[in-house]
Amino acid sequence: MTPPGTRPTPVILVLGSDFRQAMVDVLTQRYGREYEILAPSSMEETIEVLTELRTGQRPVALAACEFFAGGEKATHLLAKLQKFMPSARRLVYVPAQRFRGAVRQLHESLAEGRLDLYLMLPQGPRDEEFHTAIAETLSDWAQSGSYSEIDGTRIIADGPSPDLARIRDFLDRMGLPNTVHAPDSPAGVAALAVAGPDTPLPLLQAPNDDSLLSNPSNADLGAVLYGRPTDIGEDAVCDLVVVGAGPAGLAAAVYAASEGLDTLVIDQGPIGGQAGTSSMIRNYLGFPRGISGMRLAQRARSQAVRFGARFLAGQEVTGLRLGGGPEGSHVIELGEETVRGRSVLIATGVDYRRLGVEALEGLVGRGVNYGAAVSTSREVKHKRVFVVGGGNSAGQAAVHLSRFAQHVTMLVRRGDLASSMSSYLIREIEGNPRVTVRPRTMVTDGGGEGHLEWLNLRDLDSGDDERVDAAGLYLLLGAQPTCQWLPTDVARDERGFVLSGADTPWQSWQGGRPPAPYATTVPGVFVAGDIRCGSMKRVASASGEGAGVVPLVHAHLASVAN
Repeated sequence: MTPPGTRPTPVILVLGSDFRQAMVDVLTQRYGREYEILAPSSMEETIEVLTELRTGQRPVALAACEFFAGGEKATHLLAKLQKFMPSARRLVYVPAQRFRGAVRQLHESLAEGRLDLYLMLPQGPRDEEFHTAIAETLSDWAQSGSYSEIDGTRIIADGPSPDLARIRDFLDRMGLPNTVHAPDSPAGVAALAVAGPDTPLPLLQAPNDDSLLSNPSNADLGAVLYGRPTDIGEDAVCDLVVVGAGPAGLAAAVYAASEGLDTLVIDQGPIGGQAGTSSMIRNYLGFPRGISGMRLAQRARSQAVRFGARFLAGQEVTGLRLGGGPEGSHVIELGEETVRGRSVLIATGVDYRRLGVEALEGLVGRGVNYGAAVSTSREVKHKRVFVVGGGNSAGQAAVHLSRFAQHVTMLVRRGDLASSMSSYLIREIEGNPRVTVRPRTMVTDGGGEGHLEWLNLRDLDSGDDERVDAAGLYLLLGAQPTCQWLPTDVARDERGFVLSGADTPWQSWQGGRPPAPYATTVPGVFVAGDIRCGSMKRVASASGEGAGVVPLVHAHLASVAN
């Protein structure tokens, strides 16, 4: 791994006139040791500086521009310069005396994706709200573009592969910095000298640790972080076992553990579920500047752990035996191992549907990705990529990729995005010159020599085919339920979504009354989030449902105890 400090120092660019020096002073005091603060005084000098930085492959982390700089609006100026620094976060700073009059325009620019945040120029030496916003923005920039210099997990790999893509996605979504090294690099030679030259790749080496993992499964990765099912205890019976660690499962874990319930959360992948792949969620309550799905999941996980919840990551649930454990508890099967719970929450969410094009399935991990695959962002720099899907996850992926790719084309089967995407995201896409939406279009073929190079696109109205160059394909194809492990006693609709409350078959009702809203047809088994029939398929609603299950768990445990 490249030692910390050897990468080019990232830059914070400050533009402005009357208040430029004040902004430079504020930023230099806090960030001058780790970022170079540059403040060109004219448009000509700015372009010269940015051209030199691009030639030297030095990244601009943050571009801060005064609301009016030299008589020109900041958003106009930042738009002109974006081609020189596409991955930089864009900040508009406003002096206090002008802030009130600027807010409305800044709101509009933010909604249209023309800037990432706006802040009032600090009025004192310790404006911590200002610096919290700056620090979070710089952290988001480093994480989303893999610019972090923390000495994290070293991955020895001889090129792109499905296993490498899977491993990096797992580590990224768990918030673990990682870097890839070739076998003949110093880090690769050192690792293979210990593991042996014939050790299957990818090979992982944890930071500050000599232990090596050869092509680990998700279960192996999860075991390093959280242990294995056997660590729960052979005779242990949890109050609540949550299957699925997306927003619904995490919210349930936080509220259940905080109320003293012995809570265990299991997920077949990394913590965060499908929402954890979202590069930026802007409409979640309490985060006015937005938050990535990974960071939201990290915070929820830490919150749940603080209250005593336990986690198993990378562990696939393969079955559920109803009432088959001690005291009538339910038995959750994880292959040959089991855990037991007095109550169970099904919060497995949904997965992306497969495209069904055989040639492209063979290129998964080599330019073709299911989900947003944030870790691949820098690999598509200055290249053309395509995103298939019309939901919020697809829109967020397109906006994120546009910071790196030469151009992003969204392919949707519908005539427009209005029926499947939030309005704020549609406006952001429409205002982004690097993103194009092609309605009524599908992918029918594609290929390349060891890596994706081209796609065949079909116009669904005319039937015409078009072959296009493509370096990346990101597939976010809607909802496919992930609960094949459930017994038939747990009723589901014709598409496989779990029925609850008044949607359950009348035969399961007691005294003519349906089960509680998130209760299924089996006592003690509940459902929340995207896997529930009729759910809203939004992060906020899933979180609310997960929290809403906890009172029902209490009621069930009380009825069993009596």
